[in-house]
Amino acid sequence: MFLGLLQGVTEPIPVSSSGHLVIARELFGIEAKGLSFEIFLNTASLLAILFVYRNDIISIVQNLWRFLFNGARDNEAVTDFKYTICLIIATIPVGVAGLLLKDFIGENITVGFVGVMLLVTGIGLWFIKNKRGNKRDGDLTVKDSIIVGLAQCVALTPGISRSGAAIVGSIAVGLSQKNALRFAFLLYIPISVGTALISVGDIVNDPQMSTLWLAYLLAFIVTVIATYFAVKWLQNIMENGNLIIFVYYCFALGVFSILYQFIWA
Repeated sequence: MFLGLLQGVTEPIPVSSSGHLVIARELFGIEAKGLSFEIFLNTASLLAILFVYRNDIISIVQNLWRFLFNGARDNEAVTDFKYTICLIIATIPVGVAGLLLKDFIGENITVGFVGVMLLVTGIGLWFIKNKRGNKRDGDLTVKDSIIVGLAQCVALTPGISRSGAAIVGSIAVGLSQKNALRFAFLLYIPISVGTALISVGDIVNDPQMSTLWLAYLLAFIVTVIATYFAVKWLQNIMENGNLIIFVYYCFALGVFSILYQFIWA
């Protein structure tokens, strides 16, 4: 349940959930349950994000359907068609990189390494914390999508926040903080769905699933609830322009992790 709570709280916010899991396992001696367990919890976070953005998703799907099959060419239909193309383009780089590097991601990652990557995340957030873009959904270009997609590739490394990388990339290309957050979370959906589908076999065949199914279920439920409230909290923070709190948090935890690795471990 603790890992479920940790995953749920840290997955949406720009502080790296995978990095937090590495740190928690080291500090509290939690036995690593394998990548399938993390993907299982990641799927729980996906459900919460789908619920939060359900209206946006339904609207995009409806407008996309109207554009493709009903010949609609009004502003909403055209905008959401272009927006969907941008989402697809931004997903491709991290999808390809994830497939190529899946056997190496997370291998032999130390707390100190996570600490350095958290500092990198904090620096990225620092540069865009006060940036106020004015691009809307329909203003995104193919170039913008590629930049955001490449930014997400960096987040395959534990300690680099996926949501943070997507937000930094989105704000850097000119999106407002609100639209950047929306784009980042809508990007999370295909990536998470793809990861879950690829890993269905690993999850089903997880030897611990049959004996720890209740613990897995409770962790899943906790993750869904925690992710929902974390997303709502992040929305409020970005609406008020308070991204700086995550900069300070990443710097503090990053320094602590590095000191722990080289002094206390």
